[in-house]
Amino acid sequence: MTARAAVILAAGQGTRMKSATPKVLHKVGGRALLDSIIDTVQASGCERIVVVVGAQSPAVRALVVARLGEAAVAVQDPPLGTGHAVQAADAALGDFAGDVLVANADAPLLRAEDLEPLFALRETGASLAVMGFEPADALLYGRLIRDPSGRVLKIVEPSVATPEEKVERACNAGMYLAARSDLFRWLSRVTNDNPKGEYFLTSIVAEAVGEGGEVRTHIAPEASVMGCDTPMQLAQAEAVFQQRRRAEFLAAGVAMQAPDTVYFSFDTEIAPGATIEPFVVFAPGVAVETGAVIRAFCHLEGARVRAGALIGPYARLRPAADIGEEAHIGNFVEVKKVKVGKGAKANHLAYLGDGSVGAGANIGAGTIFCNYDGFDKHDTHVGAGAFIGSNTALVAPVTVGEGAYTGSGSVIARDVAANALALERGDQTEKPGWAARFRERKLAERAAKAKSKK
Repeated sequence: MTARAAVILAAGQGTRMKSATPKVLHKVGGRALLDSIIDTVQASGCERIVVVVGAQSPAVRALVVARLGEAAVAVQDPPLGTGHAVQAADAALGDFAGDVLVANADAPLLRAEDLEPLFALRETGASLAVMGFEPADALLYGRLIRDPSGRVLKIVEPSVATPEEKVERACNAGMYLAARSDLFRWLSRVTNDNPKGEYFLTSIVAEAVGEGGEVRTHIAPEASVMGCDTPMQLAQAEAVFQQRRRAEFLAAGVAMQAPDTVYFSFDTEIAPGATIEPFVVFAPGVAVETGAVIRAFCHLEGARVRAGALIGPYARLRPAADIGEEAHIGNFVEVKKVKVGKGAKANHLAYLGDGSVGAGANIGAGTIFCNYDGFDKHDTHVGAGAFIGSNTALVAPVTVGEGAYTGSGSVIARDVAANALALERGDQTEKPGWAARFRERKLAERAAKAKSKK
């Protein structure tokens, strides 16, 4: 198989996004657009990847370096068009001999299987393979003009297309595949003789045809090549992403009563046999095992839910929450960086942050792990079978031993031995008749105030 490389175009300023965040760092499915396309070209077998960035976007450069290393960065400065952007990657691929894919960084729905037909076209003799699509509304897209055999003759921009050319439904998706030597040779001949004074990547089609090369196209689904230039398009891409993920989980055996209300991330893992109730959000880093039930209105991020556990409704699992088999995390319970043992329960109104809860322990309503002293976080450990009374504050660092009890309303600031009862509350006092005297006084005051207004 011919060696594969990719040039990803990420230098655009994305002004139509109207955001201080660079366009390619916006997210779909919890994943930056640029991360998504890097994942896709890697999955398609590209052994070398060069990302063309703009000089004005240090955050984009930082992402590329973190993912691929400094050698993967090419800078386009100043921005002089898409053809000029690809030329910026020439030096980085100077020692590469093989096919080069040119891909847009803002196509988060593109999959490796969408790219494979382009590589197949190259293997069967096409000098240049062009990704096309048939949009529902072709008003703003360049048309792929083909001869009766399907060879692409040219790409015509909509502003200059004739009425006959505008009838063509196949449009340019802006992704190309060619041998490295051909690609950069064609680009070296592209001029900026146009009203914008830019070097257009589409011009390589005319260069290839002029050499007698065969230019072929693969028509991909519109959703797969959807770009994200505006907040509206970003939202549309998110909707398609969510539809795909819901269909995948349903097909795999995950039960969902109202799938359109459930939102997934790119890396969500849910085993067959799990049940997801309505209005659940999975932020990145969540894994749910078989038999678990995530009840309505829960939010999970960076958490693992073990087999048979019951979460919610209205629960929040934050990063490093690890909920054990058959454990219960109930309504308005928040868990962060706590390992909850098998069969343990925190059924309502609690905050568990930093520490552990042993198997079979019971956490009463209103319990708080007081884990932060204003500077550092500290751990709280509740032993197996322990019973934490309602409205207990556990002031970390602290350990409650196995089988121990804490009395309701206690502030526990010292370790509790196994099987002991820890009780920390003031003596209850009682003043006979106080309530009746209080009411009499207040009623008299109210009557006197009303009389004075007459």
